[in-house]
Amino acid sequence: MIIRSLSEAKSVEWGSGVSRRLLLAADGMGFTVADTTARPGTVSKMEYSRHLEAVYCLEGRAELIDSEGRTHVIEPGVMYALDKNDAHTIVADAEKGLRAICVFTPALEGPERHDLDESTFSHY
Repeated sequence: MIIRSLSEAKSVEWGSGVSRRLLLAADGMGFTVADTTARPGTVSKMEYSRHLEAVYCLEGRAELIDSEGRTHVIEPGVMYALDKNDAHTIVADAEKGLRAICVFTPALEGPERHDLDESTFSHY
């Protein structure tokens, strides 16, 4: 059994916020769970070539712009899943930002971060 508090999580600055990784590859579960924030007013263009991701919004608000230019409102109680390594842009609310639980598969090693300039998911 693994029990871990947010204060014990590996904290990684990912470019537009902070990802606190509660479960990593070394834990042997095969997926990662992260408590992630996006700072107010940030715009993040992302595409993960090696990971699938599901995101469940806990607090705040954002607009998700998909690869076809459609806009989706992300607010508490809304989940989205990037089941095809989907390119997307997250525009965090200018006042509240966004806080979400993110699940990645395969599991992250820990230090990975999103390179917002090159839209790749890589180690730093």
